[in-house]
Amino acid sequence: MYCKKVTLENFRNIESCEIEFCEGTNILIGENAQGKTNLLEAVFYASVGRSFRATATNEMISFGKKSACVSVDYLCDKKEKSDNVTIRLFSDKKKTVQKNHLRVERLSDIVGSFRSVLFCPEHLSLIKDGPLERRNYLDIAISRINRRYIASLQRYGYFLKQRNALIKSAAQDRSAFDATVDLWSEQLAAEAAEISFYRLEFIKRVASIVFDCFADMTGEKERVDIVYRGSASLDEDEYLNKEAVKQKYISLLSSSHEREIFMGSTLWGIHKDDIEIKINGKNARSFASQGQQRSLALALKLAEGEICKEELGDYPVFLFDDVLSELDETRRDYMLLYATGKQVIITTCEASAFKNLRADKKILVVNGSYSEIKE
Repeated sequence: MYCKKVTLENFRNIESCEIEFCEGTNILIGENAQGKTNLLEAVFYASVGRSFRATATNEMISFGKKSACVSVDYLCDKKEKSDNVTIRLFSDKKKTVQKNHLRVERLSDIVGSFRSVLFCPEHLSLIKDGPLERRNYLDIAISRINRRYIASLQRYGYFLKQRNALIKSAAQDRSAFDATVDLWSEQLAAEAAEISFYRLEFIKRVASIVFDCFADMTGEKERVDIVYRGSASLDEDEYLNKEAVKQKYISLLSSSHEREIFMGSTLWGIHKDDIEIKINGKNARSFASQGQQRSLALALKLAEGEICKEELGDYPVFLFDDVLSELDETRRDYMLLYATGKQVIITTCEASAFKNLRADKKILVVNGSYSEIKE
């Protein structure tokens, strides 16, 4: 898969642009705050329907404008004709989404169509921040390759919302809580078992790829272990037995009513899951250096791309924002070697940072404008 063309209007500091990319390595070169990361954000947004930076739609719309547009033309390896995803953002109403110029009602319907994997400095949070960041990584990565996972995740979110509302109302109406809580618990547990199964399968594949990646990068000096920590507190492989996991969650939920009412929310479920990551037996969150944390986050992203290739037949587009800082020469050379033969869009302030990588296309970025550098 590769991104052929990106067309933007009023997206952050980009008033209007149409950029064509080549199939190999594309390097965006420019000073800070010129629009390099904004372009990567737009490409990623067309891929998953969410920003890795903005918390509100208005943040992505140019100052003083009421709407913005992100349009990406892309080509899958198995197709001769390109497809298109277009998302229009509005300051005062809901966004609209089109796939091949036809309206799509649900944003989830485009997830997995145009696929990209992003690495940026913010992804250090995968290692050093709390469980939410790692759950988000799982949800985005698995959703790209498994539509059943998306559907199960949506159902789980609905059941969790209803059960939490019921818990909050228990103080005023305990009879309604007692009459219906078991029904919501059973439905929640069934989806939790399904999601746990998919998460564990994915994590096992990621762990194998990251293990090999670090062995290559460090000459087998650093060993990485990644383990699924589900909130049901089962042994890792037990999460592969869906019925047993369902019954375990039902038991946990049914025995925690008073505590949940006191706390005001559901205390058990996949919304409490985490991934444990260790380097040479030590927890990476506490003991890994900044460079190791960065390498780990990058390896998780590379693994995401490898699994996407295994499942769907082609690599996603790799988006690398400020990827080389704080990597030593060995790790940097490994990353550059990995980029060979894939479509990569990389940002940098210094083109010399990529002297060991053949650039198929260089683009100069100045204040939201983009121009190809001819050599």
